[in-house]
Amino acid sequence: MSLAVAVQMDPIETINVAGDSTFALMLSAQARGHRLWHYGPNQLHWVEGRVVADARPLRVMRPTPGAPGAHFEWLGERAPLDLATGIDTVLMRQDPPFDMAYITATHLLERAQAAGVQVVNDPASVRNAPEKLFVLEYADLMPPTLVTRSLAEAQAFRARHGAIVVKPLYGNAGSAVFHVPESDSNLPALTELFGQIWREPFMVQAFLSGVAEGDKRIVLIDGEPAGAINRLPKSGEIRSNLAAGGSAHAAELTAREVEICARLGPALKQRGLVFVGIDVIAGHLTEINVTSPTGIVAIDRFNGTDTPARFWDAVEARRA
Repeated sequence: MSLAVAVQMDPIETINVAGDSTFALMLSAQARGHRLWHYGPNQLHWVEGRVVADARPLRVMRPTPGAPGAHFEWLGERAPLDLATGIDTVLMRQDPPFDMAYITATHLLERAQAAGVQVVNDPASVRNAPEKLFVLEYADLMPPTLVTRSLAEAQAFRARHGAIVVKPLYGNAGSAVFHVPESDSNLPALTELFGQIWREPFMVQAFLSGVAEGDKRIVLIDGEPAGAINRLPKSGEIRSNLAAGGSAHAAELTAREVEICARLGPALKQRGLVFVGIDVIAGHLTEINVTSPTGIVAIDRFNGTDTPARFWDAVEARRA
């Protein structure tokens, strides 16, 4: 089965190909004979009943050592492409922020999907499953959690649970995540700052000291666990995100993590969330990442697996 695949992502010129999951998916697609197009979310349009992307065909390749930037070549000029007539599958892979622009893109791609285009992950499910809110469906698997705009509620929560972590609902890559110990007097100022920057509530969670031993990223493909890495924070940090300086290490799933995957898997599959990354700290589920999860390059390097091939097997099976 040869597919025409359009990838909605950030500029391909700027990605770090050594660890970029989208790039790994594109390499795997091309190796199967699928044809690739690239466009950004700001190049997606609704034109008199059609969903059109200003897309450009390309070929990707592993860069030659000593030749930075030579990881793709354009095969044509950018031109309007009617997704319903020119594309079989769209990969929605641009990074957050999960803002109104992101949500609008999901609505447009939902219209393309209604016209027969396969969109992965399912755009309506992405829209309805923001990473730090979707996880609330599994509150019994989480650490104690509060979503609020209230300083009084945050103070009462800290009084009950001790040290806390405060983070924005729609952040990513560990951005603006704060550890606030019991004795820290900055919680009022931090609450005020969050209220000035974001209109949304923020999330407060009981601090898990086990984060020093790692924040495990587990990737699920069509509801089944495909592998995991353990992300360790750098010295002086609590954030283990690779984008925040954390380091990746080989990891196996514990019995508790297998149980968590078994709970989530059927719902993810049913919602059309084919590629999902969940975060687990000390046996507690903290996030369900559905927008543009990462980690498969490191997982495959440690385990000798081929997660992109497993992803395309699932996509092709769903397409068939």
